[in-house]
Order: sequence, then structure tokens, then C-alpha cells
Amino acid sequence: MKLPRTPYRFLFAGGGTGGHLFPAIAVAEKIRVMIPEAEILFIGTKSKIEGGVVPRLGFEFKSIWIKGFSRKINLENILFPLKLLVSIIQSIFINLKFKPKVAIGSGGYVSGPAIFSSSLMGAKIILLEQNSYPGVTTRLLEKFAQEVHISFEDSKKYFRNFNKLFLTGNPIRSNLVQTKKDDALKEFGLSPLYKTLLIIGGSLGAGSINEAVAGSIKIFEEKGIQIIWQTGQNYFDQNKNLASDFIKVMPFIDKMNLAYSASDLLLARAGATTISELLALGIPSILVPSPNVAENHQYYNAIALVKNNAAVLLEDKSLYNSLADEILSIIFNQDKLKQLRQNALALAKPDAAEVIAKNAIKFAQAV
Repeated sequence: MKLPRTPYRFLFAGGGTGGHLFPAIAVAEKIRVMIPEAEILFIGTKSKIEGGVVPRLGFEFKSIWIKGFSRKINLENILFPLKLLVSIIQSIFINLKFKPKVAIGSGGYVSGPAIFSSSLMGAKIILLEQNSYPGVTTRLLEKFAQEVHISFEDSKKYFRNFNKLFLTGNPIRSNLVQTKKDDALKEFGLSPLYKTLLIIGGSLGAGSINEAVAGSIKIFEEKGIQIIWQTGQNYFDQNKNLASDFIKVMPFIDKMNLAYSASDLLLARAGATTISELLALGIPSILVPSPNVAENHQYYNAIALVKNNAAVLLEDKSLYNSLADEILSIIFNQDKLKQLRQNALALAKPDAAEVIAKNAIKFAQAV
């Protein structure tokens, strides 16, 4: 005898970057803990981060044929209308088979056709917007949504229906727990006697940050600053020779909670995931918005913190000339570090994943 399907069927769509994917995963993991029998399906593209990460975490994954519209003129843009049409058809068939009760879109071009198709099937729609300046996909899907969960107060002015908006924060992974600083330093072979600078520029890396850091290494060593430096895969080979007992150079940091716990100051891009994590843990930071992202959203992310004195902004164009001075002016200033830490914690919303998961479950129970 075939058992009836559970009413708890949740479809997630979002990806292309970790910033769009990991908030969705954080919510999905919460749902899986609260409702173990829940059916959870992710829609994404095989060639992007979600194609590898989602199956490894034990979630069902279906891919569609879609790629974003490039802001630069290229031949791939000619195929965009065809890919969009095909991806909508694929998404409709996936939705017809899965029959989601609730669909959660976390941004990126892949969420457009997937969430639109879910709305056609009658699913309740929840959108997650990580950035201060909302992405095009989220703004287009707003009309189909029952709820839009935002991470920044500044985002509200970009939406039409304020009744749908919830200032919930950006969901973060459940394993992001701070540990004792001395224990974290031991993991990296560093000493508690020196100040520790953590540098991250994303999984692939940030060329300008890496170049500026490499040019300032001698200054940091002379001043007694030890470094945990995630160069990114693309820049590891050219910087690995700078590693020493004082400078830990690695392409990628798997245990970010330990890296955060070991640090006195963070130097990073202003991606939404990084910001939500530094707020949750109260990490003093210098944010360097990438000038190469869509709609300059990292700049708006950083400004939202700077206005609350919860981070320091350093523009990419000023990196090489100003980086060392900026770091030295903060990392030895205990009052400044304390101020940044307290203000970051005041902005944090660490229960975002749980709040969104509970709302999604309520929607599933109601339909």
C-alpha cells in the first residue's frame, strides 16, 4: 500500500553564488530538524556552486538550463530568451511532479523561473533578500510572494508592498559557533600574544585585496600582526611563498567559525553572507566592496553597517595606498574594536533561519 505524501513539501531555488545558496540551505536544514519527514527539493544549475554542495548535504537536487543576462555584450546573451523559456518549461514539469506546498527563493537568476513556476502551481512563496540593494530577480518575483524577508532596513524603499516585508536578517549556517580564542589560535598554529588579522575575499579570491596584502606583509610582521589569509583558489599559488609561522596562507578556510574566533579584525569583501556572519559573531571589520558585482550591491551592504558604526569602509581603489594605515589604526585600538564589536552584535539577527523555517512550516500546514 502506497503511503500518502507528507504535506510538508518545500522547494528551494537560488544559487549561482554562495551568497544566494547558503541562506537557503540554512533554512532547509532548520526545516529538516523541525520536521524530519519533510520533503525538500532544490532547483539550481549543475555548473554552479549549488550543483556540488546541495547533493553533498543530502538534499534532492534538480537542474535547469538557465544563465543570467550578462551586462556586457556577448554572444551568450543571444541565447538568453531561449534558455529562459526552456528553464520555465523545465521548472513547470519539476513543480508538477513535486507539488510543493511552499517555495522559497533566495535570489540569483535560477530562482526566477523556478519560483514563478511554483506560484503557477499554487504554492505559497517566500523570498529571501540578502543584500541592502535587492536583486532584480527578487524585485520581479515580489508580486507572487506572500512574504519577503530582508536583511537591511534600507531595503524597504525598493519594494512596492511593505505589508509583505519582514526585517528578519540573513539566515546563517548552524555550525557557525564561536569558540575560545586561544583554542582557535592553536588550530592555526598562532600565538595569543599577538593581534590577529583575518583576510577573506571569497572562495575564488579577490585580486586587489591579495595584491594590497602582499605589498604590506613586511609592515604587518614588523608591527607584530599575525595573519590568517584566505587567498582564494585563483590566487593561492602566487602568494603561498609568503607563508611563515606568523602568516598562515591557504586557498580556502573550511572551519570559518575557528577563523572568526581567532581574529581581532577582519578584512573582507562586503558580500551578504560575510556580513551576516560577522554581525552574528560581533567581528570588528574593514569592508572592501567589490566594484565588479551587479548593481554595486556590496557597497550598499557596507554602507548599511558604516551608518551604524558597525564596520569600517575602505574603497577598492584606495586599497594599495591605505590598507596598512587603516589596519594599524584599528587593530591596536581597543576602544575602536570594542565599539565595532558591540555595534555589530546590536545589528545581528542570528535566529533568521529559524524564523523563516517556522513561517514556511505554517504555510505548509495551512494549504
